Amino acid sequence: MAGGWCARWPRVYTGGCYLSEESTHGVRVGLDAPRISADISARARPASKADIGERPSAAQNPSDMQIFPRQLNHLALIGGIAATALLSGTVFVFWYYFSPRNLQVGYAPKQPVAYSHRLHAGELGLDCRYCHSSVEHSQEAAIPPTQTCMGCHAIIRADAAALAPVRQSWVTGEPIPWVRVHKLPEHAYFDHSVHLAAGVGCVSCHGRIDQMDVVRIEKPLSMGWCLDCHRNPGPHLRPVDQITNMAWESRAAPSASHVAAVAPPEHCSGCHR
Repeated sequence: MAGGWCARWPRVYTGGCYLSEESTHGVRVGLDAPRISADISARARPASKADIGERPSAAQNPSDMQIFPRQLNHLALIGGIAATALLSGTVFVFWYYFSPRNLQVGYAPKQPVAYSHRLHAGELGLDCRYCHSSVEHSQEAAIPPTQTCMGCHAIIRADAAALAPVRQSWVTGEPIPWVRVHKLPEHAYFDHSVHLAAGVGCVSCHGRIDQMDVVRIEKPLSMGWCLDCHRNPGPHLRPVDQITNMAWESRAAPSASHVAAVAPPEHCSGCHR
């Protein structure tokens, strides 16, 4: 009898069934049914993590599933800042150190002879065309040859130490190595003669040369700056006989016919040929 009962609950106990004291005489009486039911319920429920000594799941403790340290959450931000700084630094280096100096406002290179435009063009009143003789007929405003200098300095201050390079050039025939100040890029076409014929004065692009001891770049000479004048040339136009007069001031706006006759190009091929 007892064996039959235990067979019905093979997984409840391994040591036998609950029997009364009379079970020692082999009689199946006084079975403890409540204790059996409670034991079955206890064994049927899932074992708690405290019972089996397991750690809480990832849902209860998310930090257990984190693969990388929290500090790496800022890696993308740091990388973006570093990339921006690197790009800005690269642009600045190329702009400052590799941009043509002839396009930088304030560029004033040292010349082999300390020639003062303030003295010659300002105080003495020499016309620009005396030295730059081809400016009205050529694309370029030619640098004067040594013989132009010697036309005066063979007599005036003939023995001045500052003019030694001029005298040496005159004797040897080697040109004076003047450093060019105003020079546009090769891809930009500019014709001095066209601008002067239209009535654009020297001061519009070169500034007050007659007040400079050392010639420097006064205007940006950029494409945007040129286009501003091409779109509105009126303020830069003057009578043709005043194109080299640095101190000339307009008393009236140029006539509409004068502005219309100039009609400077605004399309790309006007300057990029």
